[in-house]
Amino acid sequence: MEDKKLMLGNEAVARGIYEAGCRFVSSYPGTPSTEITEYAALYNELHAEWAPNEKVAVEAAFGAATAGARAFSGMKHVGLNVAADPVFTASYIGVNGGLVIAVADDMGMHSSQNEQDSRHYALASKLPMLEPADSQECLDFTRRAFALSEEFDTPVLLRLSTRIAHSRGLVAEGQRQETPLRAYTKDIMKNVMMPAMARRRHVVVEERTKKLEALAETADFNKTEYFDRSIGIIASGIAYQYAREALGDKASYLKLGMVNPMPEKLIKDFAAGVDRLYIIEELDDFIETYCLKIGVKCEGKALFSPLGEYTAGMIRERILGVKQPVTQALGDIPARPPALCPGCPHRGLFYTIKKLGLTVSGDIGCYTLGATAPLQAMDLCLCMGASISALHGMNTVRGEEFSKKSVAVIGDSTFMHSGITGLLNIVYNQSESTVLILDNSITGMTGHQQNPATGLTLQNKPAPALDIENLCRAIGVKRVRVVDPYALEELEQALREELAADEPSVIIAKRPCVLLKSVTKGKPYTIDKEKCRRCGACMRIGCPALSAPGDGMEINSALCVGCGLCQKLCKFGAISRGEE
Repeated sequence: MEDKKLMLGNEAVARGIYEAGCRFVSSYPGTPSTEITEYAALYNELHAEWAPNEKVAVEAAFGAATAGARAFSGMKHVGLNVAADPVFTASYIGVNGGLVIAVADDMGMHSSQNEQDSRHYALASKLPMLEPADSQECLDFTRRAFALSEEFDTPVLLRLSTRIAHSRGLVAEGQRQETPLRAYTKDIMKNVMMPAMARRRHVVVEERTKKLEALAETADFNKTEYFDRSIGIIASGIAYQYAREALGDKASYLKLGMVNPMPEKLIKDFAAGVDRLYIIEELDDFIETYCLKIGVKCEGKALFSPLGEYTAGMIRERILGVKQPVTQALGDIPARPPALCPGCPHRGLFYTIKKLGLTVSGDIGCYTLGATAPLQAMDLCLCMGASISALHGMNTVRGEEFSKKSVAVIGDSTFMHSGITGLLNIVYNQSESTVLILDNSITGMTGHQQNPATGLTLQNKPAPALDIENLCRAIGVKRVRVVDPYALEELEQALREELAADEPSVIIAKRPCVLLKSVTKGKPYTIDKEKCRRCGACMRIGCPALSAPGDGMEINSALCVGCGLCQKLCKFGAISRGEE
């Protein structure tokens, strides 16, 4: 019997990268894609790195592929927006060594600001896209994507979803295929996309698409499974798994492993062999639209929502009319909204911002939780790096009175991802804007990845650490100051002074994430219930370690990390350490 290993989908992709003989991996962390690159970094044969953003990551991987190596870049769906510029033109240029770009869509928005169907990028950029439906296919499709890339001279997109990326399945591992570095030759007509060359390459891309369409008809990425022919299902990825669980042998299936381009004849033949055809796909009607375009009668979004994730029960009810039995909860389960961790350095900053009544242009990261109750100290959050650019626009049109009461908030990793150019724009166009860079010494929300300011690489090897303070000065910000966000009085004074300035300013709120292993936790605080007046001042910071049971305020010693923020807010001296 073949030995198999239980693997996360992302881990299996990393194994496929390794087995395919890939040499170079560059990515930016983003849930649900992060673990691909973290697992890839465990293989010594690979050079794996974190890039400052997804655009840089794809460009670096493209450069490695152009130089003759097999290369990979991974990102979440919104990261593909950032990387779209090089992706579209890389489609025209093609590859030398194979290039695979993985994108993980987040149906249900478990950790994202939007739901986005990345299949549209494959269609728009004219790139082949594979979509695995389990961990074994994650490995197999990744391996084959590199070969497909080199055979058809094209980057290949690999689409995952949260459920495929973060579920586990049995995987049969193979051996690494040592792929020699391909020769690099100068080829201006192919590799330099000036208009005259690009016009010629577009012809090549269209010819390539026709060849890929022919491949889609016969490749075993796409497969039919015939059972009861009264119902036919076309699906891919996790939607296929839901359909199989829901309908079993009560339906026949066309499982699409290649979702761009799609196999016209195969779809028509399958449709002709079933009585009623359903398209089951999460998010957009991508497959359904194609089927209707080629004249195949089918049902899809008329039955199924374009919102969120599906379930087997939902599919069973919509197609078979069989309702899933409802399991009753054992009593009322209290809601558990997301919150900043106990001792989070961002908490004091947002408390102070709210106290001053400031308008906040926010960004993507742990600090986005500053928008939640009771802090509620964020007015806007668009995308990575947008906080600084948006603040400039807001201040420019609303004028000085508004700018004296508004700030941008951005994290250290996000600042390096796409905030630097926004700050440069503020300096260049001379708006009186105050930017707060929350430097917690790590990329926090995606699980503590290193970045250019931490002084360590993905493999935790020493690297030059970017000096954010000096960087801000170098691009023209004259007023730059560093404060400890635990020091509330100093922080408030800094905010008042920088907001009053008639020029751009930056405040770096610097304190490491409390979850870092290197951070020493303090002794928990306690509340003297005799001194406590139950005023609720300590509750205004929204610390999970604080609660208000019937007999007064209380600190959970198992959660408290001894930051002392609550003590600073108590006017009655009711909060102290155990030995005080």
